[in-house]
Amino acid sequence: MPDLDATDSRILLALAEDARLSGVELAQRLSLSRNTVQSRLARLESGGMLGSSDRRVQLRALGYPLTAFVNARVDQHLLEEIEVALAAIPEVVEVHGIAGGSDVMIRVVARDADDLYRIAGVILASPGIQRTEIALSMREMVAYRATPLLRKRAESNAR
Repeated sequence: MPDLDATDSRILLALAEDARLSGVELAQRLSLSRNTVQSRLARLESGGMLGSSDRRVQLRALGYPLTAFVNARVDQHLLEEIEVALAAIPEVVEVHGIAGGSDVMIRVVARDADDLYRIAGVILASPGIQRTEIALSMREMVAYRATPLLRKRAESNAR
């Protein structure tokens, strides 16, 4: 994956401020040609450097006010099956393989405590999951963000 340069970072910062900007509007705002903006956006998308836009959806608005983190010990030989099984659970919104006391960290959302209990049971019944521990998120203190890193890259590349 190629590094983002200052121009890429400026384009992404402008989109972070207003994701609905058109290529023409981005070009005008950043004093770039429309072709430059379009080719860079195409390169960023095709290169897998842009994540999905569903990160912007607030899951609370879909009726899932609870967030929990499920740490799981797993059978390391079944990682592929575990990944497929967890991806099939709609309330599983993120899964990371981690180092430490657990093997996998699973971010889930739930409608209420009973729903969380049900989801935890589905996770535990998944092939390869041996043991789980649940931590309920009381409050999101810093939401997912890329803007500070984009600013840092834009400033360091501009020098």
